[in-house]
Amino acid sequence: MTEKELVERISLARTMANMSARELSLKADVNGAYISRLETANSTRTDNVDSVKAPNDKSFNPSISTMLKLIEACGMTEEEFFYHNILDYKKDKQILDLLAKCKNTEIKDAVIKILENS
Repeated sequence: MTEKELVERISLARTMANMSARELSLKADVNGAYISRLETANSTRTDNVDSVKAPNDKSFNPSISTMLKLIEACGMTEEEFFYHNILDYKKDKQILDLLAKCKNTEIKDAVIKILENS
């Protein structure tokens, strides 16, 4: 996941939690303008390089601890936040949880065949 994708994911998580940028900043116990600054500073990034920044690069990256606070403030788990398709996470998780409870291998095989053919 690139820096730009990470910031886009924060914005999506915030929107899914129905919070403004300021509300998320306050709930995550960061500066009141933090999310707005993060989203604005990184919105124009087009590179996918996670290397050293140019001196005039105005983007900035949240620390791991800040990321965890933001994820929690959005009411998500880390697993949900980083899931490849955040919008499908709950349904996919429900399917996986049901399959995990199933003891019958034949049923699991049948479900796999159904999903492969869909």
